[in-house]
Amino acid sequence: TLTPILLITFSVALQMFLWEKMCLPIGVTFCILTLHFGQWMNCVFNFYYWAWFLVNFIISGLMISSAIFLDVMLMMIGSYMFTALFGGMGWSLSFYLSNWVWLVLFYLAVKHSSGSLMSIADQMGMGMC
Repeated sequence: TLTPILLITFSVALQMFLWEKMCLPIGVTFCILTLHFGQWMNCVFNFYYWAWFLVNFIISGLMISSAIFLDVMLMMIGSYMFTALFGGMGWSLSFYLSNWVWLVLFYLAVKHSSGSLMSIADQMGMGMC
């Protein structure tokens, strides 16, 4: 819940600046791509190379499709109010759907040596309640 809320605030501020000053509807996508690059470098160097965690256990949420949706919404509508109303709903829905694609592989039930039956997503902390 916290990730989409925090990411949309900084992204929309950059989107408003680029749209008002340069008429470029790429603010959110640029912000999210630079954030993903920084998070990927953090995951690889700090968690994988330094602490030897599996990359699947520390991957960040995908928000690129949400960012593209929000930029296209502003470009098509041109209104901040309707972009906030409809783009915000599309932002959260696209965030859920894009992360479900790569998380669905981890919902396979696995029997552990202790005899318990649980999914890999439960071990990662991303299991469904």
